[in-house]
Amino acid sequence: MFTLSVHEALPIYSATLAIALDREAGTSGFADALQRSHPTLFSNVAVFVDTSVLTGMAEMVQAIEVVARLPGYRAVALAHASEIAMSDLGPAGVLMGYDFHLTPEGPRLIEINTNAGGAFLNAALARAHRACSGAVDVQLSLDGPMRFETRATEMFIAEWRRQRGDGRPAHIAIVDDAPEEQLLLPEFQLAQAVLAARGFEVRIADAVDLTFDAGVLAHQGWAIDLVYNRLVDFALAEPRHAALRAAYATGAVVVTPNPHIHALLADKRNLALLSDSGRLAAWGLDPHQAALLARGVPETVVVDPDRAQALWAERKRFFFKPAAGYGGKAAYRGANITRKAWADVLAGGYVAQAFVPPSRRRVAVDGERIELKADVRLYTYAGAVLLTAARLYQGQTTNMRTPGGGFAPVLALEPD
Repeated sequence: MFTLSVHEALPIYSATLAIALDREAGTSGFADALQRSHPTLFSNVAVFVDTSVLTGMAEMVQAIEVVARLPGYRAVALAHASEIAMSDLGPAGVLMGYDFHLTPEGPRLIEINTNAGGAFLNAALARAHRACSGAVDVQLSLDGPMRFETRATEMFIAEWRRQRGDGRPAHIAIVDDAPEEQLLLPEFQLAQAVLAARGFEVRIADAVDLTFDAGVLAHQGWAIDLVYNRLVDFALAEPRHAALRAAYATGAVVVTPNPHIHALLADKRNLALLSDSGRLAAWGLDPHQAALLARGVPETVVVDPDRAQALWAERKRFFFKPAAGYGGKAAYRGANITRKAWADVLAGGYVAQAFVPPSRRRVAVDGERIELKADVRLYTYAGAVLLTAARLYQGQTTNMRTPGGGFAPVLALEPD
C-alpha cells in the first residue's frame, strides 16, 4: 500500500467554492443546487504530489504524443479501428485524460481517455483551494488552474483551425446521450457558461435530437459548427448517432474528441503497444522516451485464445479491461474474477494489464479517519497539461459516490 498525505483545507461546498462555481456558471445558486444533487462530487481534501512526479507524468504524456505520430505505431493502432476512425481530419482531441496510479517506484499510466470528465469543475475547485490555502507554499499544478478557462477557449479555437484552417466556430454543441440524466451535467453547464462568456453560442444537446440535412448538422433547426463530443459510442456506430456520424464522415462539422483520436490513443489495446519497449525502439522512438514509457506503462497484453491458459494461470496479477471500455464498466480484477466473467473476457475485445494498486489517501468522514483509493488525472491538449486533479473513491473503480471522496485538487509539493 502506498499512502500519501492530504491537506484538509476546504469544507465540501464551502463559501469559497460556492462563489467560484456560481461565478463560472454565471448563475446564483448553482453551487447550492450542485450540493443537493451531487453531495459526494468533491472531496474536502487536497492531495500533495512531488513536482518531480508531476513532471514525470507530463513527460510521459509528451512521449505518447510523439509515439502517436510514428508511422509504425499508427499502422498497428489503426489496423483494428473502425472505418470511420481511419481518417485524420486534424483535431487533436480536447481535454484528453491521462489517468495514473502513484507507486513508490513512480507514476504508472493506467489508461487514456478521450471523454475525460470533470475539468471545468476541477478548475473551480482548484481556484477555491488556492484562495483558502494562501499560507501553504505550494503550486496547484504544473501550469496552474488560473488560466484554465482561457486555455480551454483557445483549445476549441485550435481544434477548429486544425480542420478548417482559420477563423473560429460560432455555434458549439456539447453532445451526449440524454445529457439531462448524466452525472456530470453540471460540468456541461459550466463549460457552456465559460464558452458563452467568451463569445460562442453554446447548446447542450441530446445526440438523438441532431439532424443532418443539406450538409448542415443542426439541433432543432440551430446549425452547429463544432461538437464537443461526450458520447461513449466512440465509433459513432449506434443508430441514434446516425446524424452526427454522417456529418462527421463528410467533414461537415468539427467533432472533438473524435473516433480517430479514440482509436489512436484511447483504445486500450494501444497500451500493449505503449508498454512494448522493443516495438517502440523499432519504430524510432527516442531511447529516453522509450525508457520512460517502459517504466511508466504497466505490462499490457491483448487477450486472445492463444494466451487464455497462461493468463488464467496468472490472472491474480492482472486487471482485465474491455478495449473500448470506460468508467471501469465490465472490468475485472484478476484476483476476484469468476469463471462466468472469464468467459466474457475470452469472448473478445479485452486486454490484460498488470495490476497496479491505487495509492491511498486518508480523509475524515463524520469524525472518523478512513482510507480511500486515489488516482491522478492529467487533463491535456496536444500533449500540454492544462490541469491536474485527483479522484478519491472506494470500490473497484472511481464512482463519485463515496462519502469523503470525489474530485480533489492536486497540489505540487516543492522540495525543500
